Amino acid sequence: MSDAIPERLGEAARECGFITGVFNAADVRLRQEVRDACAEDKCRAYGKNWSCPPACGGLEEWGKRMREYRSGILLQTKGYTEDSFDYDSMERIGEEHNRRLGAFQEKIEMLFADTAGDRPWLLLGSGGCKICKQCTCPAAPCAFPDRMIVSVEAAGILVSELCRLSDVPYYYGPDTLTYTGCLFIN
Repeated sequence: MSDAIPERLGEAARECGFITGVFNAADVRLRQEVRDACAEDKCRAYGKNWSCPPACGGLEEWGKRMREYRSGILLQTKGYTEDSFDYDSMERIGEEHNRRLGAFQEKIEMLFADTAGDRPWLLLGSGGCKICKQCTCPAAPCAFPDRMIVSVEAAGILVSELCRLSDVPYYYGPDTLTYTGCLFIN
């Protein structure tokens, strides 16, 4: 891959509105305790979304996938809330993050349009995939497997650690909220 591609990806991410940072893919650790938190099903998506555990694959599978990549770009959306109970703002910030991920995914696909077959990149988001209004899991196969975005946490990555590796703050102070994704690249 050309050295210009990672630079262009960072520019594209910032154009989409993300706060960005870079990390070495080999430094990312997958953690069982992150996946165990998913199994608690507080978000009510465990086993009900193709991009969430257990449907998205196990830690061993994710570890194998991660070893295919050299570096990564952290993608963060920061927003403000009135207080820690401001659910409307939380939803709005999450929707904005997902909109940015979709726009960034389109830019990535254009940048790598000449790569036939295997994608030299892996995009991870925040929370379960939201492409479909209602996920078909587990009754029917995913309608958009090539567009589905699995979350950082579903892959077993601790978001605060990923932020530290990228030299990007995890916490910006009271009444702020961040949604974090990342792009792994060869």
